[in-house]
Amino acid sequence: MTEKTQIISFQKVDIFQQKNLILDDVTFSVFKGEFCYLIGKTGSGKSSLLKTLYGELPVTSGEATIAGISLHELKKKDIPFLRRKLGIVFQDFQLLTDRSVFKNLEFVLKATGWKKDDEIKTRTAEVLEKVGLATKDFKMPHELSGGEQQRVVIARAMLNTPEVILADEPTGNLDPETSDEIMKLLHQIASGGTAVIMATHDYRLIDKFNSRILKCENGHLIENFKF
Repeated sequence: MTEKTQIISFQKVDIFQQKNLILDDVTFSVFKGEFCYLIGKTGSGKSSLLKTLYGELPVTSGEATIAGISLHELKKKDIPFLRRKLGIVFQDFQLLTDRSVFKNLEFVLKATGWKKDDEIKTRTAEVLEKVGLATKDFKMPHELSGGEQQRVVIARAMLNTPEVILADEPTGNLDPETSDEIMKLLHQIASGGTAVIMATHDYRLIDKFNSRILKCENGHLIENFKF
């Protein structure tokens, strides 16, 4: 059996919002290609944990690494480099509404250092193919359904071949059938080797697409929560 590759490791990390302790003594690991749910009541610390993972909240105690980068030693100037190794998927899409699907993806590639037009076109076509939107590159966001917009967001998250995708309530605005399609896509991405952490309140999805669960509760993170 091949040894699992650790992509995220937290050891005794305290997570603060300003001076307020949100999560105490956080210890957990996530491996390459693993899919994990992150659950907990509103205000329990899910968003704070995600913000810590993508460098918005600093790590001031314990040890934390993601995609080979130490969050404890992370300097502000290094945050863009960290985020190139991550894909972030939000509930509210955050697409640029004044430009086409292709132009949305092109914008991200250019912002992360891609310069050659032919390479940008090739990479954009590849990720849109993966999310089932190969023929929609010319569409404006308002011309797409909610599920299609979320697929564009997932394509955008995949552009720089991230080691981890952090998905914050990615099905929160979608109907059950569309939510199931997005779940299948995220699990497919995980099976390709990208670790996925998905924050959700949707217990129907957790029941239907069974995976490991991390739970924020009473100021702590429970690493392998069982219902």
